[in-house]
Amino acid sequence: MMTRGHCRQTLLIFSQTFVPDPASVGQHMADVAQEMARRGHRVLVYTANRGYENPQLKYAARETLNGVEIRRLSFSSFGKKSILLRALATFSFMVQCLIIALATRNLKGIFFSTSPPLVGAAAALAGMLRKVPLAYWAMDLNPDQLIAMGKLRERDLAARVLERVNRFILRRVSLVVALDRFMADRLRARQVPEHKLVVMPPWPHEEHIEAMDPEASPFRAAHGLNGKFVIMYSGNHSPANPLKTLLDAALRLKDDDSLRFLFVGGGSGKQEVESYIGKHRLTNVISLPYQPLANLGNSLSAADVHVVSLGDEMVGIVHPCKIYGAMAVGRPILYLGPQPSHIADLLQVDRFGWRVAHGDLNAALRTLETIRAVPRDELRRMGQTAKRLLHERLSQAQLSREFCDHLERLFGPAEC
Repeated sequence: MMTRGHCRQTLLIFSQTFVPDPASVGQHMADVAQEMARRGHRVLVYTANRGYENPQLKYAARETLNGVEIRRLSFSSFGKKSILLRALATFSFMVQCLIIALATRNLKGIFFSTSPPLVGAAAALAGMLRKVPLAYWAMDLNPDQLIAMGKLRERDLAARVLERVNRFILRRVSLVVALDRFMADRLRARQVPEHKLVVMPPWPHEEHIEAMDPEASPFRAAHGLNGKFVIMYSGNHSPANPLKTLLDAALRLKDDDSLRFLFVGGGSGKQEVESYIGKHRLTNVISLPYQPLANLGNSLSAADVHVVSLGDEMVGIVHPCKIYGAMAVGRPILYLGPQPSHIADLLQVDRFGWRVAHGDLNAALRTLETIRAVPRDELRRMGQTAKRLLHERLSQAQLSREFCDHLERLFGPAEC
């Protein structure tokens, strides 16, 4: 008689980042992995053994968390300071994933995202050879992002190669999850058929986000913010999410001691923020690293208003999920970016924030003046509107359940 362990098939998950690393992609992949394990699937995750932002952090090579078996691979993350080292780590991770997928017994399918961006090529090749279904969570799109940021031109050889690889991946996958309607449109333009495509936003990690009144947040006391009006940007600092207009506004308002601008997180654009602070000797701006997931509710609750930024050319390419964390703690939003976009869609329907175009410093200053003049009770009402919208339509429980329902329709229910 077969034991339960022998009759269960394996769902492989490839993600260069995974908990306890604070990178958002890894945290969302962990949510899915844990829900699938809770449903009875054998879930085996392969990830890097070092921190995505900080390669000095080294994680256990093997462990099981909430029923998810995790294997962390060496030579898969060397940090983000060097493009060459990132490329080497990506290549090493992809080769290891391909070998693993070809060698895994009782394989039922492979689930992957965009960490690293082309891991889908290894998954697609393995899926073709093993004849198993693939699910792809499109957290961002490349070469679209590189072209939009001016790092590649559309006709460059590298861009054309990346596009061909993307189309190879999209032809081989059985399910593609896009984060918003604009991203879905870009995928449709690559001939992704409707029966493969699901449009679903990411979710906030509500179990780690306990909202509290700003003045009651220990995070405020720890960083000298009591009695200040706090405007916070929390998340990935990237050219895809420009912050120059906000920094310029902070410079113009440097003599207003009642205001504090917080930049919390990491990413390739973090150095630009810290250089700007140092160059102008700003005492009204504080830069902090990513906060541990367990401290997320405390740090997010310290803000009076949260900033969400989206580059003018980034609509449908990236999806700043930081808006959902701000909504979870019931805070209004100051949106820096274009419209239409998925963020503009949310704000236009439910009116819990303001929008300013990138580069319009005068509008940013006027809007900040308007925000400061809003009574506290009205700010709380706007925040509660955001929180209610999240719970009604965008909650973690609802979206993660729907997400895993789609995976089970593709991969089948748990065996035995």
